[in-house]
Amino acid sequence: MNKYLLFEIGCEEIPARFMDSSLKQLKENSKKFLNENRINFEDIKTYGTPRRLTLIIEGLSDSQNDLEEEIKGPAKRIAFDDNNEPTKPLQGFMRSKGLNIADLYFKVAGKEEYVFAKLREEGKNTEDVLKDILPNLIKSINYPKTMKWGGKQLRFTRPIRWILSIYNGQILDFEIEGIKSSNVTRGHRFLGKENITVNSVDEYLDELRKNYVILDQNERKEIIRKQCIEVASSLNGQVLMDEDLLNEVTYLLEYPTAFYGEFEKDYLKLPKEVIITPMKEHQRYFPVLREDKELLPNFITVRNGTDYKIENVKKGNEKVLEARLADAQFFYKEDTKIELDKYIEKLKNVVFQEQLGTIYDKTLRIEKLSKKLTSEFGYEQDEENTMRAAKICKADLVTNMVFEFTELQGVMGREYAKVSGENKVIADAIFEHYLPRFSGDILPTKNSGTIISIADKMDSIAGFFAIGIQPTGSQDPYALRRQALGIINILMDKNINVSLKNIIDYALSNYDNLKFDKEKISSEILDFFNQRIKNIFSEMGIRYDVIDAIISSHIDDVSDMYNRAKELNMWINKDEIIEILTGFNRVSTLAQKAESSEIKEEYLQAKEEKVLYYEFKKVKHTVKSSIDKKEYSKALDEFIVLKNPIDNLFDTVMIMDKDENIKNNRLALLKQIYDTMLLICDLSKIVYK
Repeated sequence: MNKYLLFEIGCEEIPARFMDSSLKQLKENSKKFLNENRINFEDIKTYGTPRRLTLIIEGLSDSQNDLEEEIKGPAKRIAFDDNNEPTKPLQGFMRSKGLNIADLYFKVAGKEEYVFAKLREEGKNTEDVLKDILPNLIKSINYPKTMKWGGKQLRFTRPIRWILSIYNGQILDFEIEGIKSSNVTRGHRFLGKENITVNSVDEYLDELRKNYVILDQNERKEIIRKQCIEVASSLNGQVLMDEDLLNEVTYLLEYPTAFYGEFEKDYLKLPKEVIITPMKEHQRYFPVLREDKELLPNFITVRNGTDYKIENVKKGNEKVLEARLADAQFFYKEDTKIELDKYIEKLKNVVFQEQLGTIYDKTLRIEKLSKKLTSEFGYEQDEENTMRAAKICKADLVTNMVFEFTELQGVMGREYAKVSGENKVIADAIFEHYLPRFSGDILPTKNSGTIISIADKMDSIAGFFAIGIQPTGSQDPYALRRQALGIINILMDKNINVSLKNIIDYALSNYDNLKFDKEKISSEILDFFNQRIKNIFSEMGIRYDVIDAIISSHIDDVSDMYNRAKELNMWINKDEIIEILTGFNRVSTLAQKAESSEIKEEYLQAKEEKVLYYEFKKVKHTVKSSIDKKEYSKALDEFIVLKNPIDNLFDTVMIMDKDENIKNNRLALLKQIYDTMLLICDLSKIVYK
């Protein structure tokens, strides 16, 4: 008979940002524990509210599957002594596994016989196994920050107040640090019952709903979405729905009721972002737009409860937002009293990093690097705007508005540049140089913004690597991985063909005041970028061996690497790929032994090597021509013409001839072929079955 488990961890309010990870871990870890303990199941569901993490496992088997495992002991030759008695190694093996002599048998493994035995273990009842699994399941959920409470050693994101555990209608008794499981849950903190006794999944779901808890986070999310749309429609507007904010709000409450508030129309004179940022980032409000996408003097927020005395709640929220907007209005007026470039001097008082200087120092480096990149990218026509934007790109960091609302860096720089009389290109470049700010964010669209964005990010990466601060494991306090990903995505998006190593070296040259091994650090940064490139290409569906083949050819033009990877990823689907690659793998292996790539025709002896040599001379020219045109599939097809001559060479000629001159000449030929292959990619990295 199939059974179920209903398991709930009841807590103080869990931070919304931890909820998705909590539910994912709860599901994956429970699946892992069940599989490790040989317990079959049909389905696992997880639900979460601020006060609870819920796990429902359906279709559990009555017991573990029986275990039958073959185990290997010592070699037969050392298992018995001259009197055919078990030696100490064999005795230890039997003792550790609970075996008798009668349980043993011999079997050949490799080149000799070994002692083997079969372990059989009858499966335990699922109920008994779950009592051991569930405490470990609680402990297995990891958080960036945890706490201890009440003298307990258990650590969790928030104090655990109750545990509900029901196995097929009965309480599954267990205890973890004094917290005993039961069949009692709790309703909404203010609207529901303190203790609710349940005996089944259906009763649990029904009782929670009666007590103002909508357990399913997806259902809550859609209720919030629908309510917000309806409220906005009642205002003849449209809700500006932000999915991240919607997800956060979903995990801040158990029973949603959306309503609207109002603010003074005079605030609409402020830049749109100045109004939206306090709403979303500080108050978790949804802005409301007119049909023309301009803001209405309204906001929508969601209450954790019913509409009881909602007018009082509305007034309270309006009052809070009013204070925020009044501050923003004051800051804006104060900031715009002076021109943006007048703030530059204040950057000298803001430390970027102790060893790397101030933000002012960083700005000077960005200017130098931007000038280099303008030439490197072929953007000379944009140099004047680029250099002006680079000079003032960080000025808004010391304004009142950005000091109060840090999320507005770049945004206010753009607005204040416009007020100060800068042209649109410069204003947009100030905003765009922060892009992308997060995964999936928009990328710079203008040349000036592109250059300064790359310069800013590469300056940070170069500086931190130069002083020995690099990302390790999950630690990346200066977001260097994100900045590297930003540079890569920009280069691919804009299809900019430029040497990544050149950009790195230009950035490092701005740190002459520091002592470090420039070549070593440059190589480390390039490796750092290559790892990010691997991750990006892999997410795009490009095979890992294709990625290795491209990176191993030592190309450092990101855009070009991407184009090659896409073409090679399709090209290797040829039916004859195994035959094609076998010969080139042998070329790659032997080419490593060549001391030189100089070929002397007088040492070409065999007919097969002469044929290969002359075919290669013709192919080499056409391959390079196709590469110059960036026709990589065509270059590969042209290079594969060498397959038969290569196969014939290996079938009939001894490469490692006794005559050193002949041997070295043959190795030189293979090296030239290999080096030409690397102009496209390293085919030896392609894995085939």
